[in-house]
Amino acid sequence: MSETIHCIGRRKTSVARIYLTKGKGEITVNDKNYRTYFPTGVLQFLVEHPFNIITAEKSQHNITATIQGGGIKGQAEALRLAISRALVQINPEYKPLLRAANLLTRDPRMVERKKPGQKKARKRFQFTKR
Repeated sequence: MSETIHCIGRRKTSVARIYLTKGKGEITVNDKNYRTYFPTGVLQFLVEHPFNIITAEKSQHNITATIQGGGIKGQAEALRLAISRALVQINPEYKPLLRAANLLTRDPRMVERKKPGQKKARKRFQFTKR
């Protein structure tokens, strides 16, 4: 596999585009190391989760990602989906493992829109009887 694999992952309003190549296991997000971009251990675990499921060494692949939009958690989950999709393109045998861990499913939940005549999506203005 000398070519570059390009995949996209989405979550809420975040979009992660990754380019996976053969390499030494470096994960770069928006020109930073992923450990500095995602400072907490929980977010770092989300990024590493696909590699842990297939028990593959992430040191075999370099990942360059550009992420736009949303918050930091949505960005980490978008990156996780993109990495999972790229791993399936490398080896289709990974698909049942990643599918069982629910890593190939695009989470469709989005923020509900604000309605007119209301304070927020579901919250109403205070009602006065008299």
